[in-house]
Amino acid sequence: MVALIVGIIFIAFAVYSVLPVAWSLQWWPYVIDFLKGGVPILAIFIGLIAVFIGIADIKDRIEAKKEEAEEAAAEKEADQKESESEN
Repeated sequence: MVALIVGIIFIAFAVYSVLPVAWSLQWWPYVIDFLKGGVPILAIFIGLIAVFIGIADIKDRIEAKKEEAEEAAAEKEADQKESESEN
């Protein structure tokens, strides 16, 4: 309940601070400047996260292929032992 009240207060303050009326703080131009400077930084962080996720995905695929090859080799070896024991 406290989190809800705090959230509503913060939203109300944010709206109050950017309204273009005489009785508000009129911070809208500063908000736009912040967004202009922040969007490239945010894009860099999102890009870095995407690169790290891509590298981890490639490593996981390589490891999965190795495990599949090991399983196939183990199955082939088991089949060979089974066929030898039948003879």
